[in-house]
Amino acid sequence: MTTLQAPAAVVMVRPHHFTSNPETRDDNAFQTLSDASADNIAARALAEFDAAVAALRAAGVTVHVFDDAGQETPDSVFPNNWFSTHAGGHVAVYPMFAGNRRKERRWDVIEMLKRDYRVQDVIDYSGLEQDDLALEGTGAMVLDHIGRIAYTVKSNRADPVLLERFCTHFNFEPMVFEAKDAEGRDVYHTNVLMGIGTDYALICLQMIPDPARRAEVTRRLEESGRSVIDLTPEQIAEFLGNTLELTGHRRLLALSARAMEALRPEQRAVIERSAELLPLSIPTLETAGGSVRCMLAGIHLSPRERTSK
Repeated sequence: MTTLQAPAAVVMVRPHHFTSNPETRDDNAFQTLSDASADNIAARALAEFDAAVAALRAAGVTVHVFDDAGQETPDSVFPNNWFSTHAGGHVAVYPMFAGNRRKERRWDVIEMLKRDYRVQDVIDYSGLEQDDLALEGTGAMVLDHIGRIAYTVKSNRADPVLLERFCTHFNFEPMVFEAKDAEGRDVYHTNVLMGIGTDYALICLQMIPDPARRAEVTRRLEESGRSVIDLTPEQIAEFLGNTLELTGHRRLLALSARAMEALRPEQRAVIERSAELLPLSIPTLETAGGSVRCMLAGIHLSPRERTSK
Protein backbone atom coordinates (compact mmCIF):
# COMPACT_ATOMS: atom_id res chain seq x y z
CA MET A 1 0.00 0.00 0.00
CA THR A 2 2.87 2.41 0.78
CA THR A 3 4.18 4.23 -2.29
CA LEU A 4 7.02 6.64 -2.94
CA GLN A 5 4.42 9.39 -3.23
CA ALA A 6 2.59 8.80 0.05
CA PRO A 7 4.83 8.91 3.16
CA ALA A 8 3.77 7.13 6.32
CA ALA A 9 5.30 9.73 8.66
CA VAL A 10 5.39 13.52 8.90
CA VAL A 11 6.98 16.30 10.92
CA MET A 12 4.66 18.98 12.33
CA VAL A 13 5.51 22.09 14.37
CA ARG A 14 3.09 23.19 17.09
CA PRO A 15 2.70 26.99 17.01
CA HIS A 16 2.39 28.70 20.39
CA HIS A 17 2.38 32.27 19.05
CA PHE A 18 0.58 31.87 15.74
CA THR A 19 -0.27 34.93 13.68
CA SER A 20 -0.48 35.93 10.02
CA ASN A 21 3.08 36.80 8.93
CA PRO A 22 3.43 40.51 8.02
CA GLU A 23 6.59 39.81 6.00
CA THR A 24 4.81 37.55 3.50
CA ARG A 25 1.55 39.43 2.89
CA ASP A 26 2.80 41.29 -0.19
CA ASP A 27 2.96 38.20 -2.41
CA ASN A 28 0.71 35.69 -0.60
CA ALA A 29 -2.82 36.51 -1.73
CA PHE A 30 -4.22 33.70 0.45
CA GLN A 31 -3.40 35.49 3.71
CA THR A 32 -6.24 37.16 5.58
CA LEU A 33 -6.44 39.24 8.73
CA SER A 34 -8.57 38.49 11.77
CA ASP A 35 -10.39 40.88 14.11
CA ALA A 36 -9.75 38.58 17.06
CA SER A 37 -7.09 39.33 19.67
CA ALA A 38 -3.64 37.83 19.25
CA ASP A 39 -4.17 35.58 22.30
CA ASN A 40 -7.47 34.26 20.94
CA ILE A 41 -5.98 33.61 17.51
CA ALA A 42 -3.03 31.76 19.02
CA ALA A 43 -5.28 29.67 21.27
CA ARG A 44 -7.59 28.70 18.40
CA ALA A 45 -4.63 27.83 16.16
CA LEU A 46 -3.14 25.62 18.86
CA ALA A 47 -6.44 23.77 19.34
CA GLU A 48 -6.79 23.23 15.58
CA PHE A 49 -3.23 21.96 15.36
CA ASP A 50 -3.65 19.46 18.20
CA ALA A 51 -6.92 18.16 16.74
CA ALA A 52 -5.21 17.69 13.35
CA VAL A 53 -2.37 15.72 14.96
CA ALA A 54 -4.85 13.51 16.80
CA ALA A 55 -6.81 12.83 13.59
CA LEU A 56 -3.67 11.93 11.64
CA ARG A 57 -2.45 9.58 14.38
CA ALA A 58 -5.87 7.96 14.64
CA ALA A 59 -5.68 7.31 10.89
CA GLY A 60 -2.37 5.50 11.37
CA VAL A 61 0.08 8.22 10.31
CA THR A 62 3.26 8.62 12.38
CA VAL A 63 3.48 12.26 13.48
CA HIS A 64 6.64 13.77 14.97
CA VAL A 65 5.62 16.98 16.78
CA PHE A 66 8.05 19.76 17.67
CA ASP A 67 7.01 22.75 19.77
CA ASP A 68 7.77 26.27 18.64
CA ALA A 69 7.74 28.63 21.60
CA GLY A 70 9.29 31.59 19.76
CA GLN A 71 7.40 34.75 18.85
CA GLU A 72 9.64 35.62 15.88
CA THR A 73 8.49 32.70 13.69
CA PRO A 74 4.80 33.22 12.87
CA ASP A 75 4.90 30.69 9.99
CA SER A 76 6.66 27.91 11.91
CA VAL A 77 3.53 25.74 11.55
CA PHE A 78 4.51 25.30 7.86
CA PRO A 79 7.78 23.30 8.05
CA ASN A 80 7.53 21.82 4.55
CA ASN A 81 9.14 25.00 3.21
CA TRP A 82 12.51 24.71 4.93
CA PHE A 83 13.33 21.01 4.53
CA SER A 84 12.38 17.95 2.52
CA THR A 85 13.29 14.26 2.65
CA HIS A 86 13.83 11.78 -0.13
CA ALA A 87 14.04 8.03 -0.66
CA GLY A 88 17.56 6.68 -0.40
CA GLY A 89 18.33 8.67 2.73
CA HIS A 90 18.59 12.21 1.38
CA VAL A 91 17.55 15.46 3.10
CA ALA A 92 17.52 19.00 1.69
CA VAL A 93 17.51 22.22 3.72
CA TYR A 94 16.30 25.31 1.87
CA PRO A 95 16.84 29.08 1.77
CA MET A 96 13.73 31.11 2.58
CA PHE A 97 12.55 34.36 1.02
CA ALA A 98 11.22 36.23 4.08
CA GLY A 99 13.75 37.14 6.76
CA ASN A 100 11.71 35.91 9.71
CA ARG A 101 11.02 32.58 7.99
CA ARG A 102 14.75 31.85 7.99
CA LYS A 103 14.51 31.48 11.76
CA GLU A 104 12.23 28.43 11.37
CA ARG A 105 15.07 26.03 10.59
CA ARG A 106 15.65 23.66 13.50
CA TRP A 107 18.55 21.29 13.65
CA ASP A 108 16.82 19.23 16.33
CA VAL A 109 14.41 18.14 13.56
CA ILE A 110 17.35 17.04 11.39
CA GLU A 111 18.92 15.22 14.35
CA MET A 112 15.65 13.37 14.98
CA LEU A 113 15.60 12.28 11.34
CA LYS A 114 19.17 10.98 11.64
CA ARG A 115 18.30 9.13 14.84
CA ASP A 116 15.01 7.53 13.79
CA TYR A 117 15.50 7.16 10.02
CA ARG A 118 18.28 6.19 7.66
CA VAL A 119 19.85 9.47 6.54
CA GLN A 120 22.76 9.26 4.13
CA ASP A 121 23.35 12.97 3.53
CA VAL A 122 21.98 16.43 4.26
CA ILE A 123 22.42 19.01 1.50
CA ASP A 124 22.09 22.49 2.97
CA TYR A 125 21.27 25.26 0.51
CA SER A 126 20.35 27.78 3.22
CA GLY A 127 23.63 29.72 2.97
CA LEU A 128 22.43 31.00 -0.40
CA GLU A 129 20.07 33.33 1.45
CA GLN A 130 23.12 35.60 1.69
CA ASP A 131 22.89 35.90 -2.10
CA ASP A 132 19.13 36.63 -1.91
CA LEU A 133 18.27 33.24 -3.42
CA ALA A 134 15.24 31.26 -2.24
CA LEU A 135 13.79 27.84 -2.97
CA GLU A 136 11.03 27.18 -0.47
CA GLY A 137 10.96 23.40 -0.43
CA THR A 138 7.79 21.53 -1.25
CA GLY A 139 5.87 24.78 -1.25
CA ALA A 140 7.85 26.09 -4.21
CA MET A 141 8.06 22.62 -5.77
CA VAL A 142 5.42 19.92 -6.06
CA LEU A 143 7.42 16.74 -6.43
CA ASP A 144 6.44 13.66 -8.38
CA HIS A 145 8.56 11.21 -6.40
CA ILE A 146 7.69 8.38 -8.77
CA GLY A 147 8.22 10.11 -12.13
CA ARG A 148 11.02 12.33 -10.73
CA ILE A 149 9.56 15.64 -11.89
CA ALA A 150 9.68 18.89 -9.89
CA TYR A 151 6.68 20.99 -10.93
CA THR A 152 7.56 24.59 -10.10
CA VAL A 153 5.74 27.89 -10.54
CA LYS A 154 7.96 30.85 -11.42
CA SER A 155 8.14 33.15 -8.39
CA ASN A 156 10.50 34.94 -6.04
CA ARG A 157 10.22 31.85 -3.83
CA ALA A 158 11.85 29.56 -6.46
CA ASP A 159 15.15 30.75 -7.90
CA PRO A 160 15.75 29.01 -11.27
CA VAL A 161 19.48 28.46 -10.73
CA LEU A 162 18.90 26.91 -7.32
CA LEU A 163 16.06 24.80 -8.74
CA GLU A 164 18.44 23.37 -11.34
CA ARG A 165 20.98 22.66 -8.62
CA PHE A 166 18.40 20.86 -6.49
CA CYS A 167 17.20 18.81 -9.46
CA THR A 168 20.78 17.78 -10.29
CA HIS A 169 21.51 16.74 -6.70
CA PHE A 170 18.22 14.89 -6.15
CA ASN A 171 17.63 13.49 -9.65
CA PHE A 172 14.49 15.40 -10.60
CA GLU A 173 13.53 16.98 -13.90
CA PRO A 174 12.41 20.61 -13.49
CA MET A 175 9.03 21.49 -15.01
CA VAL A 176 8.70 25.26 -14.67
CA PHE A 177 5.65 27.31 -15.62
CA GLU A 178 3.95 30.61 -14.89
CA ALA A 179 0.70 30.66 -12.91
CA LYS A 180 -1.73 33.49 -12.19
CA ASP A 181 -4.67 33.71 -9.83
CA ALA A 182 -8.14 34.95 -10.79
CA GLU A 183 -7.02 38.58 -10.31
CA GLY A 184 -3.95 38.11 -12.50
CA ARG A 185 -1.48 38.01 -9.61
CA ASP A 186 1.49 35.65 -9.67
CA VAL A 187 1.00 32.48 -7.63
CA TYR A 188 3.65 32.43 -4.92
CA HIS A 189 3.85 28.66 -4.22
CA THR A 190 3.19 25.74 -6.53
CA ASN A 191 1.49 23.70 -3.82
CA VAL A 192 -1.47 26.08 -3.60
CA LEU A 193 -2.59 25.11 -7.11
CA MET A 194 -1.58 21.44 -7.39
CA GLY A 195 -1.04 18.26 -5.43
CA ILE A 196 0.14 14.89 -6.73
CA GLY A 197 -1.06 11.56 -5.39
CA THR A 198 -0.08 8.07 -6.42
CA ASP A 199 -2.87 7.60 -8.97
CA TYR A 200 -4.26 11.11 -9.45
CA ALA A 201 -3.21 14.76 -9.56
CA LEU A 202 -5.16 17.80 -8.46
CA ILE A 203 -4.34 20.94 -10.46
CA CYS A 204 -5.95 24.17 -11.66
CA LEU A 205 -4.94 24.19 -15.32
CA GLN A 206 -6.80 27.44 -15.90
CA MET A 207 -4.22 29.25 -13.76
CA ILE A 208 -1.45 28.38 -16.26
CA PRO A 209 -1.87 31.18 -18.84
CA ASP A 210 0.41 29.75 -21.56
CA PRO A 211 -1.66 27.17 -23.53
CA ALA A 212 1.43 25.27 -24.70
CA ARG A 213 2.83 24.99 -21.17
CA ARG A 214 -0.60 24.04 -19.83
CA ALA A 215 -0.79 21.22 -22.38
CA GLU A 216 2.73 20.07 -21.52
CA VAL A 217 2.01 19.91 -17.78
CA THR A 218 -1.17 17.97 -18.50
CA ARG A 219 0.66 15.58 -20.79
CA ARG A 220 3.39 14.86 -18.25
CA LEU A 221 0.86 14.15 -15.52
CA GLU A 222 -1.15 11.85 -17.79
CA GLU A 223 2.00 10.06 -18.97
CA SER A 224 2.65 9.16 -15.33
CA GLY A 225 -0.60 7.18 -15.40
CA ARG A 226 -2.46 9.58 -13.14
CA SER A 227 -6.02 10.81 -13.50
CA VAL A 228 -5.88 14.60 -13.80
CA ILE A 229 -8.52 16.33 -11.65
CA ASP A 230 -8.87 19.82 -13.07
CA LEU A 231 -9.75 22.30 -10.33
CA THR A 232 -11.34 25.73 -10.71
CA PRO A 233 -9.81 28.98 -9.39
CA GLU A 234 -12.69 29.08 -6.92
CA GLN A 235 -11.68 25.68 -5.58
CA ILE A 236 -8.07 26.83 -5.29
CA ALA A 237 -9.28 29.77 -3.20
CA GLU A 238 -10.74 27.16 -0.83
CA PHE A 239 -7.27 25.50 -0.57
CA LEU A 240 -8.27 22.40 -2.53
CA GLY A 241 -4.90 22.41 -4.28
CA ASN A 242 -3.08 22.27 -0.94
CA THR A 243 -3.32 18.57 -0.13
CA LEU A 244 -0.93 15.72 0.68
CA GLU A 245 -1.33 11.99 0.14
CA LEU A 246 -0.18 9.91 3.11
CA THR A 247 -0.06 6.29 4.18
CA GLY A 248 -1.77 5.35 7.43
CA HIS A 249 -3.93 2.31 8.08
CA ARG A 250 -4.76 2.86 4.40
CA ARG A 251 -3.81 5.42 1.77
CA LEU A 252 -5.16 8.86 2.71
CA LEU A 253 -5.53 12.31 1.19
CA ALA A 254 -5.11 14.91 3.93
CA LEU A 255 -6.90 18.19 3.19
CA SER A 256 -8.72 20.90 5.09
CA ALA A 257 -12.41 20.72 5.90
CA ARG A 258 -12.84 23.87 3.82
CA ALA A 259 -11.17 22.18 0.84
CA MET A 260 -13.27 19.06 1.34
CA GLU A 261 -16.46 21.10 1.03
CA ALA A 262 -15.23 22.49 -2.30
CA LEU A 263 -14.83 19.02 -3.87
CA ARG A 264 -17.36 18.10 -6.54
CA PRO A 265 -18.84 14.57 -6.35
CA GLU A 266 -17.13 13.37 -9.54
CA GLN A 267 -13.75 14.64 -8.30
CA ARG A 268 -14.24 12.96 -4.96
CA ALA A 269 -15.07 9.68 -6.72
CA VAL A 270 -11.75 9.75 -8.60
CA ILE A 271 -9.77 10.30 -5.40
CA GLU A 272 -11.66 7.67 -3.44
CA ARG A 273 -10.77 5.00 -5.97
CA SER A 274 -7.24 5.34 -4.62
CA ALA A 275 -7.34 7.05 -1.23
CA GLU A 276 -9.62 7.83 1.70
CA LEU A 277 -10.27 11.52 2.30
CA LEU A 278 -9.12 12.86 5.68
CA PRO A 279 -10.48 16.38 6.27
CA LEU A 280 -8.89 18.50 9.02
CA SER A 281 -10.60 21.62 10.36
CA ILE A 282 -8.01 24.44 10.48
CA PRO A 283 -9.83 27.74 9.65
CA THR A 284 -7.62 29.85 11.91
CA LEU A 285 -4.38 28.37 10.62
CA GLU A 286 -5.52 28.98 7.04
CA THR A 287 -5.56 32.74 7.67
CA ALA A 288 -1.75 32.57 7.37
CA GLY A 289 -2.14 31.71 3.68
CA GLY A 290 -1.37 27.99 3.85
CA SER A 291 -3.38 24.88 4.53
CA VAL A 292 -2.96 21.21 5.40
CA ARG A 293 -0.23 20.37 2.92
CA CYS A 294 1.94 23.24 4.20
CA MET A 295 1.66 21.89 7.76
CA LEU A 296 3.00 18.46 6.81
CA ALA A 297 6.65 17.79 6.08
CA GLY A 298 6.54 14.27 4.68
CA ILE A 299 9.24 11.78 5.68
CA HIS A 300 10.30 9.78 2.63
CA LEU A 301 13.03 7.94 4.55
CA SER A 302 13.40 4.36 5.74
CA PRO A 303 12.88 4.02 9.50
CA ARG A 304 15.70 2.53 11.52
CA GLU A 305 15.05 -0.89 12.96
CA ARG A 306 15.19 -0.76 16.73
CA THR A 307 16.77 -3.71 18.47
CA SER A 308 16.30 -4.44 22.15
CA LYS A 309 19.43 -4.68 24.26
